[in-house]
Amino acid sequence: MNLQQLQILRELGALGSVTAVAEAMRVTPSAVSQQLAALQRGFRTPLTRKQGRMLVLTAAGEVLATAGAEAIDAMAAARNALDDFEHDTARAVSVSGFHSVGQALFGSLVRELGAAESAPTVHLTDEDVAQSEFPALTAQYDLVLAHRMEHSAPWPSSGIRSLTLVREPLDVAVSASHPLASRRTLSPADVAGERWVTSRIGYSPDDVLRAVAAVANRPVQVQHRINDYGAVAAVIAAGDAIGMLPRYTSRTVDDHEIVRLPLRGVNTLRSIDVLARPENLRRSSVRKVLEALQRVMARLTDADARTP
Repeated sequence: MNLQQLQILRELGALGSVTAVAEAMRVTPSAVSQQLAALQRGFRTPLTRKQGRMLVLTAAGEVLATAGAEAIDAMAAARNALDDFEHDTARAVSVSGFHSVGQALFGSLVRELGAAESAPTVHLTDEDVAQSEFPALTAQYDLVLAHRMEHSAPWPSSGIRSLTLVREPLDVAVSASHPLASRRTLSPADVAGERWVTSRIGYSPDDVLRAVAAVANRPVQVQHRINDYGAVAAVIAAGDAIGMLPRYTSRTVDDHEIVRLPLRGVNTLRSIDVLARPENLRRSSVRKVLEALQRVMARLTDADARTP
């Protein structure tokens, strides 16, 4: 048993297939299978089992994968001790973010790091995935900007660390000429009968809209399903439908023709979190980028609070 085999077992549990593990670790599927077979020879209890065409972990495999994650973290601590001692903050850091947070933060993050002394090189990528798919991205990126509705299941605690940047409400958005535009707040009963533009199923704010329908005790009419908030705002401004927009991370959208209104009676809060493998957070360069993200988000929410 070695760390590479434990890493492969851990990734199999996180990603769900030999092919995905091979892509994440930049090896061939054959190499993954060989390492799993070599690991299995050290144990009498099966570590994996077939589930249809997929290879998944058994209960014993999950136990070993969890213990392996701790061993990997311990080895990373030793490997990065010298980096910390030498204050190596210039190592490249990869950051993934969902679309709206990338629009709101990426430019400011680049400027923030550009103004810092000995700043690490940062590689930015946008990943538009459903909430349940964010944890798996930590296999590919050092830091993953993710969103999670507060009423949903928490992030996995095994092998992943999460840090909340902000708790962000989703507001109802209507065109400036809409009859509801003059209101200060709205309730589910006020908006359930409207035509809606919302996200695809599995993404926010579609889950919030289902809660609106449940509280109002009537179905809602979904006219459009669009994930990009800029396109959503354009449809709302045209007066064709109403929708929901994040309060902070969609401020890059021109609000001249739309009005944002808080929705009462339904929990619309989502948490914008940074997800990372614990061994990555031990790197000085990763921590420096994380601290820059915290400063950028703090300025964004402070500026929004001062916006009339």
